[in-house]
Amino acid sequence: MREAESPSNASADLASFLTALANRIEAVNPALLRQADDALLDTLGCIVFGADQPWTKAAHRHALATGGDGRCTVVGADRCTTPAMAAFANGAAAHAFELDDVHEEAINHPGAVVIPAALAVAEHVGASGHDLLEAIVVGYEAMGRAGIAVGPTSHMLSGFHPTSMSGVFGSATAAARLLGFDAEQLNHAFGIAATMASGTMEFVSSGGMTKRIHAARAAEGGVTAAMLVANGLEGPLDGLAGTYGFCQIFTDEPRADLLTEQLGERWMLDEITVKPYAACSDIHPMIQAAAELRTIHRIVPDRIVRIDAEGPTKAATQNDIDGTVSVMAAQYSAQFNIAAALIADPSDPATYDPANLTNPALGALQAKVATVTAAAEFDETYAWKVGGRVRITLDDGSVLERTVIGQKGSMHSPLTPAELDQKFTGLVGAHRARHLTAAIRTLGAADIDSLSSALRQTE
Repeated sequence: MREAESPSNASADLASFLTALANRIEAVNPALLRQADDALLDTLGCIVFGADQPWTKAAHRHALATGGDGRCTVVGADRCTTPAMAAFANGAAAHAFELDDVHEEAINHPGAVVIPAALAVAEHVGASGHDLLEAIVVGYEAMGRAGIAVGPTSHMLSGFHPTSMSGVFGSATAAARLLGFDAEQLNHAFGIAATMASGTMEFVSSGGMTKRIHAARAAEGGVTAAMLVANGLEGPLDGLAGTYGFCQIFTDEPRADLLTEQLGERWMLDEITVKPYAACSDIHPMIQAAAELRTIHRIVPDRIVRIDAEGPTKAATQNDIDGTVSVMAAQYSAQFNIAAALIADPSDPATYDPANLTNPALGALQAKVATVTAAAEFDETYAWKVGGRVRITLDDGSVLERTVIGQKGSMHSPLTPAELDQKFTGLVGAHRARHLTAAIRTLGAADIDSLSSALRQTE
């Protein structure tokens, strides 16, 4: 790479901070490494479960046909492949069933992007487990920072899907850590990653399976960006905050200052939501509110005459859909999930099986959700603290109401370690959970061979 003066801009400053951490100029806080280990556990559970979904199988076929031979595990397949294609395949699995973690304010899913990229490159270079955990820390930081700096609400309501857009910066940073990049190289990777950003919300409007590969493309794109830098390609020097940088052109409300504000004091990993329900996180407060009403009042579904729901503008705009037309629609539909919370179990992925979409009871109760409207009080805290309200009118004219702000699983009401382990075991099965948990929980003091071996086992 040719010699160049060190730029002074937000992209370069973020790159300097992240590579200082990666190169041990400043130590990564052990608490963050423990959180990275938790994130790895949760995301690998999502990957193992998601690997069996039909859309993931399509992604696997593409990855194995395109990537060729390599050292990188494709979970659920009997072959390994190259880093970019393994990141693609495992990213598709991680995001396959709306179970993966969320940074609420950034409105993106960092685990499904950063961890597949980090795992693939770690296997490619033979990294230590500690290196993998550090790559996760810095990857989450970069993806979260890019996500909040692009003005995420404006960004999403304009039709961009934040996970696939801001995700490339997280995966590029994780890959850069494992490839030993300096600040200049990471900044070039940011510039190239900005070119890789893509993904729209059209799946909400006209269906399809594209959302299932959005984390996959972001994971692949960031790894590709880093590999291109390793091979001598240069990127723009302010790819995040420049005149035509990511944070300027994909939003009406850019906040490029958030790329570097409180670096080292505010950590994106501290703000992660771990999902208890296999549904869009923006409607989790509604799901929780409905479930709590069911428990408190022992509601008999036949007595329900009408249901009204309120949430932020985003939920009223993009989650007000018929949930019976596809699995994706069911997982995004406020109506379907409120109904499921009242007569089924949204914490059980089987609730969203195709056979349940035609369940007459779910369909009838979904039809009683008369309105899904925006409320100013929820817009005021969105998306840092997501809220929702459910109001149920019974046949005697009585009205039951419940409001949730800061849902279970979010940083405002985190899952307990036991709840995290319970989710993981439910996704991978008790036998496999024991082997994978042992490999994950000892990772910081070992290489990743035992983890790779455990991931390649099918039982």
